[in-house]
Amino acid sequence: MGLMNVLARVRRLASRSVGSAAPGAGRDVERKLARARSDRDAARDKLERATATSDLYRQQSQSLAAELEQARAQGAVVSGRDRTDLSYLFVVTYGRSGSTLLQGILSSIPGVMIRGENGGALQHLFAFHTTVTGHRDRLARPQPLPASHPWWGIDGYPDATALRDLRLLMLETVLRPDVDTRVVGFKEITWLPDRLPEYLAFVRDVFPGARFVLNTRDLQQVAQSKWWVRRPDALAELQTMERQYVDALDGLGDAAYHVHYDDWVADPGVLRKLFEWLGEDFDEQRVRSVMDVHHSY
Repeated sequence: MGLMNVLARVRRLASRSVGSAAPGAGRDVERKLARARSDRDAARDKLERATATSDLYRQQSQSLAAELEQARAQGAVVSGRDRTDLSYLFVVTYGRSGSTLLQGILSSIPGVMIRGENGGALQHLFAFHTTVTGHRDRLARPQPLPASHPWWGIDGYPDATALRDLRLLMLETVLRPDVDTRVVGFKEITWLPDRLPEYLAFVRDVFPGARFVLNTRDLQQVAQSKWWVRRPDALAELQTMERQYVDALDGLGDAAYHVHYDDWVADPGVLRKLFEWLGEDFDEQRVRSVMDVHHSY
């Protein structure tokens, strides 16, 4: 008997006893109250046992899910799909900053592969992940959502599985490192400046240990280049964007490095410190030979 039914029964008995003066009525009420209390206690005990059983099943389910995730993670590593030997490097910039040339210089380092732009493809994965986790966290409850709930299952979204599989998707479709690749990444001119700290954190969750090179350029020159010149507020837009980039990457400490196109084009030796930060040998002749090749549209 449910607790609500027991309580309702007690109330009915109590209301019937009010004003009753019949012989033995008091003893009858007491017996009924005692029986109602017994039913209540039995219902409570049944509920506690059911809750304990549910908790046990949930713990077992979580344990099995963790074992499955561990097995899948190990399988991805053993098969070579998830390259634990890789480091990740990304070039953060805006259009017409000379970043394609920097991409070429970095990719000239043996074992380093920095792909070009991909139209902000990773941002779509960021939107997917943050959408699902947002609803999952909003609907989090002590007990799993029942099948009758309109968001059934959303509370089980697994971060570790999702982040690993997003990394595998990028590695196998966009980055495609060679067998001898040690460092892989891409340069991109689309970086969600209004949400950059959050987005960079996501990138580092997908690509553990990821580092970032910020490439800037004289904004007056950029504002007069290609498509920027057709935008009346280009300079102000670029100034705001660059400030957001600098602020966000400064927050990453040693995981980010800032270079300025005008400086390293005038003197390629300026890049020596970038190479030291990367832990790579600086070959100025190799850098100059890359700079002799036209890199752009």
